[in-house]
This record gives sequence, structure tokens and C-alpha cells, in this order.
Amino acid sequence: MSSSSSNPKVAKTNIPALNSIPFSMSEYKKGMTEEQMKLLELECDTMGKSWLKVLKDEIKKPYFLDLKRFLYAKGVKGPDSIPKPEIYPAPNNIYTWSNLTPLGRVKVVIIGQDPYHNPGQAHGLCFSVPSGVTKLPPSLLNIYKEIKAEYPAFEPPKHGNLTAWAENGVLLLNSVLTVEKNQAGSHQKRGWEKFTAQVIDVVDRYGGANLGKSGGFSAGRGRGIVFLAWGSWAAQCVAKLDKKKHLILTSAHPSPLSAHRGFIGNGHFKKANDWLEEKYGPDGCVDWTKL
Repeated sequence: MSSSSSNPKVAKTNIPALNSIPFSMSEYKKGMTEEQMKLLELECDTMGKSWLKVLKDEIKKPYFLDLKRFLYAKGVKGPDSIPKPEIYPAPNNIYTWSNLTPLGRVKVVIIGQDPYHNPGQAHGLCFSVPSGVTKLPPSLLNIYKEIKAEYPAFEPPKHGNLTAWAENGVLLLNSVLTVEKNQAGSHQKRGWEKFTAQVIDVVDRYGGANLGKSGGFSAGRGRGIVFLAWGSWAAQCVAKLDKKKHLILTSAHPSPLSAHRGFIGNGHFKKANDWLEEKYGPDGCVDWTKL
């Protein structure tokens, strides 16, 4: 992670305010090669603009272009492309997280690993499945169980769509953003992990920038958020973050294989809200029970 993000004195002078960063899509495209225009069509068309303006240089790096060449060869091209073999989520949903949760409004980050690899489940938000999926993933059922334990009035819904959380500032981010049908981990070590590490670095700098009253950093710079890292993989993703700036909560993964070794009973949802309310006031909390 950037060393400047852990040093407020450096951050004040070296990190521009989020709302002061200019971005023009037409100007951005003028600086592209013909191949970059082809490979980055999906990002330009579907990535949330609050994210694209701070990741625009990242997606032009050789490793990311290599990732896009790999995906392009499999049919992941523009938003309406149909990949063969089947790749999840659909191309127009790969960056759902960036559209539902603008960068400056991020309150909480929940980190997953791979998208669901069964048909009809992945839609660009970790742990979430679209409405209409009747058999909910076991990990999500354990998440609902923990919320019920912390908020007894919560009635777990019959669906698994977590869009309401995303719209309320919860960034539901997988560290790998695509997967092939029925092949868990099939797109690991292709470059997504490096890209999403940069996403987390950006959140480190700007998460919470537009929450509550400005203070600490000047308006438009992040003052800290909550990271929920369940499982060893997620814990590695947040290991270098500044624990004085952020609330970083780790536990076992909610999978049935590990949930009873520390996820159930971790109290993370209430702990997150207690911290957010103290920092940003009541409006900074997440209504975990509203789905």
C-alpha cells in the first residue's frame, strides 16, 4: 500500500482531493492506442466514473492489458459480448461494485475471493446473488445468521441480493473479478489480484471522503472506513493498511467449513456501525437489516 496513506502529513500535500481530480473520457481516449481502445472498451463503458478517474493509469499498465488480452480471447469484449466458454459474471456486471458504490461514499469494504462459478449466481458483488436465485449460497446464509444474532429483529430475506448494502456504501469486492463456469479459481493469478489490490489502495486514500463533516484531511480525502476481512485470503489483502486510520476486523470465513471457528459470534456488523457512528455520526452507519 502507498506509504503516503499512512502518514497524514504526507497525505495532506501529496494526495489530491477526490472531487478536484479532473476526468474527461474524450481526452482519456485520445491518449489510447488502437489496441487499448479495443481492450479497455468494457472499462470505459461500464466502470463507475468515480473509480475510473483514479484507476485510469492502472488499467493501461502492461499486466492489466495482458489480463484483458486473455479475457478478450475468451470473448469478454464490450458490455454486451457473450464469452465462450461461459465466464461469470456477464461482462456488463464485472464492475457492478464500482457503479453501486461510488468511491467517496464507501463506508465498509467486504472482501471476497472469486465470483460464484455456478450459472446465474455471480453479478459483480461478492457474496451476493441476483434476486430470483432460490438456493442461497451457504456462506451467505451464515452471514444472515450472524446479523440475526447481532440484530434480533432482523428477518433473513428469502433472496440473496445485497444491492441495498452496496447502495448504502458497502463495497462488495472480490479480489478476482471473473471465473469460468464450474471452475473455481480459474482466473486467479491472471492479474485481477494486482488490480483489486490497487482498488483497496485507492479506498485506503479516498474511502469515506464524502461522509460526514470534513476533518483531519481536507474535504475529498478519506478519513477512514471499515474493512471486514473474513478468511486468511481477505486478511492478507488488508494486512498493510493503517490500523489507526481504519477499523480492520478479521475472522474466519463464513463458509460452513470454517464459520464456527470464529465467524459466528464475531460481532462485526455492530462493531462496524459503532465505529462509523462515532466517526461520521448516525448517517455513517449501515442498515445491515435492510435488504
